[in-house]
Amino acid sequence: MGLFSKDIQSMDDLYLHTLEDIYYAEQQIEKALPKMIDKASSDTLRQAFEAHLQETKGQIERLHQVFARLNKDPKGATCPAIDGIIKEANEISKDIGDAQVLDAALAAAAQAVEHYEITRYGTLVAWSKQLGHTQCADLFQQTLDEEQTTDRKLTEIATSRLNPAA
Repeated sequence: MGLFSKDIQSMDDLYLHTLEDIYYAEQQIEKALPKMIDKASSDTLRQAFEAHLQETKGQIERLHQVFARLNKDPKGATCPAIDGIIKEANEISKDIGDAQVLDAALAAAAQAVEHYEITRYGTLVAWSKQLGHTQCADLFQQTLDEEQTTDRKLTEIATSRLNPAA
């Protein structure tokens, strides 16, 4: 089901599609983070990635709870946006030989992922409330709060340590 396909006829359809999109995205992020952990030379960045990997697993579990509340089986809808962000991060990281510059690039790539997640979860919070899924809104809000905190941590790491070192 594409974002503007004929399969989306209502807000409920759009809501489900967006849920499936972020579910797929979280699964891709869970796969990408161990590679980013391996590439990071900064202990602080590596620890931030490790912490976010654990958070991501919890976020996927929360998405399972949302699917259950909606009486839907968990499934993902291919998300070209997250695929593109991860692909770009992989491509640029291959071209960087300096470890400090690589760390700065990895932090920037992680923030691009966070910003995507923040937009999706913010939308899902609003739509959950609109559609009367208040328990789902609460679950999405928990994840949104985590994503915003991770983004702030990455900003702090990048601006205070990584970018000046690079």
